[in-house]
Amino acid sequence: MGDIPVEESPFPLTEVDKWVLSQTDEEFHCHDWEDMRKIIGENNLSVLKRRPSDLRRYMKWTAETKAEYGSMTQYLLAHRLPRAWGSPPFTPNSSTPFKDVSDYKVLLNDWPYGLTPDITHIVVWSRTPIGTDSKTGDMTSESRQVVADFVQRFFVDRLGSGGENRVLWFKNWVALQSVRSLEHIHVMVKDVEKDVLDDWNKELHCHQV
Repeated sequence: MGDIPVEESPFPLTEVDKWVLSQTDEEFHCHDWEDMRKIIGENNLSVLKRRPSDLRRYMKWTAETKAEYGSMTQYLLAHRLPRAWGSPPFTPNSSTPFKDVSDYKVLLNDWPYGLTPDITHIVVWSRTPIGTDSKTGDMTSESRQVVADFVQRFFVDRLGSGGENRVLWFKNWVALQSVRSLEHIHVMVKDVEKDVLDDWNKELHCHQV
């Protein structure tokens, strides 16, 4: 199976995606930390992009995964998320996102955006729904605060002094989500050692079987 033509993409391609696919990796400019701060600060999430070669591989992998599992959700439930979650609609232990450790899962993103090497892309999956505005598809002010509080205590506080300058987060608008049936947020961390990343992931494995 070679490259998938744009018109046969397994998910809707944005104009940014189409532009990326017209480039080579050498022509592509990676998102650096200041770029990510600006994009997230302006909530201009539609401009986030993967490297051309990564986007092509992601399209191919998505098509093959959907053919084998029926959906991305079924693949994630089978291989990446706790079996105790069962199938959607989930029954979380807490109605507040990220309050109960058994209701969320921290994973490195298998398909990160095209970032400079100092940035690690993490996805936090939630069994509890995260409130969004039905008109805009963006988060409500209440849910944004809940997520911000979680990111602060789980990521920022653990990095110690200056941690607030090394963590960014966002939740894609509904229209931009590639896996819409599973709640998740994106977290970017800068200059974080592998053992710290492993600790974030390992701690939750102790609670999720």
